[in-house]
Formats: sequence, C-alpha cells, structure tokens
Amino acid sequence: MEIQHLMWKLEELAAGFREALYDKGDVDAALGFLTEDCALTNVPTGTGGTGTDALRRYLDDVVAHRPDDLAFRRVSKTVDQRRLAEESMVTFTHDRELPWLLPGVAPTGRQVEVLAISVVSVRHRSRAGRTTTLIAGHRTLWDHVGLLTQLHAAA
Repeated sequence: MEIQHLMWKLEELAAGFREALYDKGDVDAALGFLTEDCALTNVPTGTGGTGTDALRRYLDDVVAHRPDDLAFRRVSKTVDQRRLAEESMVTFTHDRELPWLLPGVAPTGRQVEVLAISVVSVRHRSRAGRTTTLIAGHRTLWDHVGLLTQLHAAA
C-alpha cells in the first residue's frame, strides 16, 4: 500500500475516533477505531486505559462527563504512515465533574481554553491482499497547570 494512502487512512481514523467519542458520544463506534490492545493515555492525569475492557470503562466515563460545549480547533497536524501528531485548542465550560480530564476538581462554571497535543499511532495488518489499519496508541498531553490556573483550582 502506498505511503500517501496510509497517511490519509491514519488521518481518517483519528478524526473518526474523535467524532465518535466527543461529538456523537458513541463508545462502540469509538472502540471500532482501536486495536484490542490499544493504549490510550492522558499524560498529565494518568487517566485512560489499555485493552478493550479498560477502554470501554474509560470511554463510558468520558461520554458521561463531557461538556456540552466541548470544541476542538486544530492548530497544526503532522502525519506519516504510522503516527499523527496534532495540536488543538480545546475549549469548554467547566460546568460538571470531569474525572477523565480533571480528577478531583469540582465544577467551577468557568470557560477555559487549553492547548492539547495528541499523538496517535496505528498498526497496519495485511492479510489476503487487504490491509486493515487501526489505532494502537493514543497519548494526549496538555498544559494541566495552565488549565487549573484558568479554573482558579489548586495545582
């Protein structure tokens, strides 16, 4: 399979995962973009999971506690055939508990904006002339201290 097609496929997977999880709140659809042993990690908080069962619990928590006005604006994106790195400005109103993003921080009602960097890696498998590509790793980092400062919460 040519490299440009693999890069396009990776972008499609990352966008599909984000849409399924954050826009539609469809955990089953989000899991459909991941390998069975995918590792999803939010570096500042240590939340996430590895493997289908842990990921289902984590993604259910995200869907149950996602802000209504959660929005992403891409700043930059770099992609090759195995990895995508994307910077996004993420905005939301902290109007509910967010254990997946801000564990232990009570809702403040404040509007916030934070730069987040996601690194998505994929695994390609070829069988019988057909290539399947799924997300094998998804790490997200953000300025956690800056986010807490905007919320006037303790760091």
